[in-house]
Amino acid sequence: MIWTLAVVLFVLWLLGFGVFHVAGGLIHLLLVLAVIVVLYRLITGRRPVA
Repeated sequence: MIWTLAVVLFVLWLLGFGVFHVAGGLIHLLLVLAVIVVLYRLITGRRPVA
């Protein structure tokens, strides 16, 4: 699920460059948060509970 969220945020971030000028800052902030979460999960080695 975290990968899905990261992909969605990445797509929204790319759209923010040309389409959503107003929401661009928020999308960049969400992208940075998603990257931090993904890196944290990779470094700690935690697996999702399924």
